[in-house]
Amino acid sequence: MKGAELLWSYVDVEPIAFNKGFYTVDVKYFYKITAEAYCGLSRPKEICGLATYDKRTVLFGSEGSVRIFSSQYMPKESDLQNFEKTNLPTGVVEVVDPVALGIKVTESCGCGDCGLNDIPDCICRCFEDDIVICDEGKKLFVTLGQFSIIKLERDIQLLMPAYDICMPEKDCSGSGGSDDPCDLFQKFKFPVDEFFPPKYSDYIKENGGNCQNGSCKTGKRC
Repeated sequence: MKGAELLWSYVDVEPIAFNKGFYTVDVKYFYKITAEAYCGLSRPKEICGLATYDKRTVLFGSEGSVRIFSSQYMPKESDLQNFEKTNLPTGVVEVVDPVALGIKVTESCGCGDCGLNDIPDCICRCFEDDIVICDEGKKLFVTLGQFSIIKLERDIQLLMPAYDICMPEKDCSGSGGSDDPCDLFQKFKFPVDEFFPPKYSDYIKENGGNCQNGSCKTGKRC
């Protein structure tokens, strides 16, 4: 196998009955597979095919019963309100390029179900030739490694508090009459005591007397 390319991912979200707030997210991946086929001693021929993979997951997306209307402009359409819609969460899939792990050739099972029904037109246009959908001949089964993140997104309301502003009526920068903030800062006394812990003599001054052996003359404990 020469490579694998992820063409598109179809995402469908449906609520789960009797489980409020939970939804099933069905994802269908469409891959373009490129391989080489050998016929005897001739040079290999490049072949392309379509592979699909279905994945289902259950996620919590909360719930709501409101109806949403919007006047958003729609290109190439009349500038009318969009149709009414509910606040159903939106399924989002983030994927990286797939990793080709293996490939094998198998005989047709003859069951008549190849799993490639209802292929979208956008996928068919990615191939130069028409996609052959039948249950005859040989089939290629590929093994791919796919890293993806599946999540639910929805619009929510945020309550932002608003406060009135009050413009100052007079200058309160200082009484010196200077507008330079550096001149005002030079008048501040350096707070030496804030950088050093208090000494033993400072405790004596706070208690109003001399402290000896843990007791003060004023009768207070130090």
